Amino acid sequence: MTKSIARLPGYIFLTIFAIFSLFPLYFMAVSATNTSKDVLASRLIPGGNLINNFKALTAAQDLGSALWYSALYAVGITVLALIICSIAGYGFEIFHSKGKDFLMSILLLAMMIPFAAIMIPLFQMFAKFSMVNSAWAVILPAISTPFLIMLFRQSSRNFPHEIIEAARIDGLGELSIFTRIYMPTMKATYAAAAVITFMTAWNNFLWPKVILIKNEYQTMPMLVSNLSAGYVTDFGVLMLAVLIASLPAMIVFLALQRSFAEGMTGAIK
Repeated sequence: MTKSIARLPGYIFLTIFAIFSLFPLYFMAVSATNTSKDVLASRLIPGGNLINNFKALTAAQDLGSALWYSALYAVGITVLALIICSIAGYGFEIFHSKGKDFLMSILLLAMMIPFAAIMIPLFQMFAKFSMVNSAWAVILPAISTPFLIMLFRQSSRNFPHEIIEAARIDGLGELSIFTRIYMPTMKATYAAAAVITFMTAWNNFLWPKVILIKNEYQTMPMLVSNLSAGYVTDFGVLMLAVLIASLPAMIVFLALQRSFAEGMTGAIK
């Protein structure tokens, strides 16, 4: 009983913090069912305008196309990034050397360079290869990041190297060791990397906005931006678009949250 009383302030603080954290999500969901006037009036009660908002949204923007292209880019980036960055992290740690440590330091320094500094040269490079307004122009710049390579490298430090040596003695090649032993063992790290990469790719706005000239290839963040770019903004429709754009990333995170926590701490089971 004494311990419960002692923990009560902590529980109260966490409850208040949770309410403040969840309130924007609640307001977004409620606003999607209200008119623009009700949203501006900060109405906190669900309304009956959800269907009208959805009809207005689909009439103003190609919602299905935006969802399709967002999913295409996000899934493509996530799959390729997991493969490439995990191989790189595996190589940096399993085949460790001072030269690789120096190269890793250079990669980590690249994390300090803002994307805006390389955006124009990157656009010029893709324009030179006639890849502007293509899916590959969105996917390729994001399939290898220093952070993911570092994540896999750090997690690989907890990987039992004796298993690799035993597999080599048994005659397994490096590709078989990687696919049959390393990848299943590092599933928590893969889950964490998948959550981070998918959410980043799904919410990416700046680069797709620059490289995708035609509006029919727009993503969900671009669609939301278009809804708020006119002279008059229907905030009910805008909130519904934001809600739809937020759901996939939320679902992915909730589905993989336990593995995400294990992967970020470098746990291996």
